[in-house]
Amino acid sequence: MGFRFPGIIRKASFSANRSASKSVDVPKGYLAVYVGEKQTRYLIPVSYLSQPSFQGLLSQVEEEFGYDHPMGGLTIPCTEDVFQHITSCFNGL
Repeated sequence: MGFRFPGIIRKASFSANRSASKSVDVPKGYLAVYVGEKQTRYLIPVSYLSQPSFQGLLSQVEEEFGYDHPMGGLTIPCTEDVFQHITSCFNGL
């Protein structure tokens, strides 16, 4: 039996060094993303990736950063408010 995490899990800001974060602290079925100027780390369910509005965010990521992310992790180029607004309707997934 597994654990069920409700929606987004917000973590601390990682503006200084994201590489200090290890992938082992991301539960199965979740993906770490970095949002906003402070690069706040969020853990999102992978089910969000199939949502059209989230795919729009991914298109912005591709346009702004391409596929080469030397820091690792996925940085989403929007404010935390916009990110939370877009993902708030996914909480039932």
